[in-house]
Amino acid sequence: MAQQHLDPTAGPVAGDTLAAYLQAQATEFLRALRQHRETGGATATATNGAEEAVDAARALRRSARRISGTLHTFRPLLDEGWSEGMRPELAWLSGTLAREHAYGARLERLLAALHRLSGSSAFPAQASDPDSHPGTHPGARAQLPSEKGALTVGAAKAGALLERQLTLARTRAHSAALQALGSSRFHAVADNVAVLASEVPLTASASATGLKPLAAAAEERLRDAVSGLPLITAGHPYNAEALVHGLSADTAPQPQDSPWHQVRLLLRLHRYACEVRFGDEAPVDVRLLTAGQALDRHRDAAEAAAAAASAARTPRIAPATAYALGVLHADQRHEVEAARFAFQRAWMRETVGTP
Repeated sequence: MAQQHLDPTAGPVAGDTLAAYLQAQATEFLRALRQHRETGGATATATNGAEEAVDAARALRRSARRISGTLHTFRPLLDEGWSEGMRPELAWLSGTLAREHAYGARLERLLAALHRLSGSSAFPAQASDPDSHPGTHPGARAQLPSEKGALTVGAAKAGALLERQLTLARTRAHSAALQALGSSRFHAVADNVAVLASEVPLTASASATGLKPLAAAAEERLRDAVSGLPLITAGHPYNAEALVHGLSADTAPQPQDSPWHQVRLLLRLHRYACEVRFGDEAPVDVRLLTAGQALDRHRDAAEAAAAAASAARTPRIAPATAYALGVLHADQRHEVEAARFAFQRAWMRETVGTP
């Protein structure tokens, strides 16, 4: 284990600090992998033992993201060939494991929005509480007769269409995740992580290079990306351009969203760099924490809006269904604008840390 020093950013111990962080994340990865195997690879679609498997998959994604992000930010301190080969494989694994959960959360979000927009008496908090409907499994809450009866015809059919499409996508993502975890590609990743847990391939200059300049460069990239965002537009309550694009025949991603997604990624890399430098003593920046939460909401709403627009392009659906999906899309794009506004307010605040 690397020796602990008072100043983790000092040049002579920068390599040790980086190695200790990567080894800790690699150990967490292997621990989560063992837990996932012990649960039999069950995921969110299972009814027994699903929570433990979901937690294990989440821990796998968490550690894979941190290892990959650290390899990116501090790549001058690491063997180039090794780190460049590891990063895309970790990104592939994290993305593959995340899809099933993403589809499930998206479906839940859209159904809750349909209930709200159609005037249902069931609030999202009630819909997500299995105790409010004794004897009913949480995954079946969208099928409750009382909730279905409260929906308009168009909203009910829109919900059924979304449920079919996203459940199918979720099932395919589940199969893809299981296939990936049994593939030779994944075993190669796991083997590399196991090696990383015991030995980090640092460069010869790692002991003489500080972590602070590289972490500062990551923060500067974040600030540059934020400076390119239309924060003035984000201060307005309505953005008609985004709504016009969403229901057009063009199926390309919303062009306004990409810069915001990039900022979310850079903010995550900046946070990981702080974890490397300061470890458990890293100061909590309330401003960045709030901004990150706003960007998470932005991502979720943007993807939900895209799912509603995709469902609205389904051939031969009833006009009432298409109308309900259009209203749902507009609602989620308004959620996108609200998240941008929240980010703008958080970012413009002065930095406030907690001890």
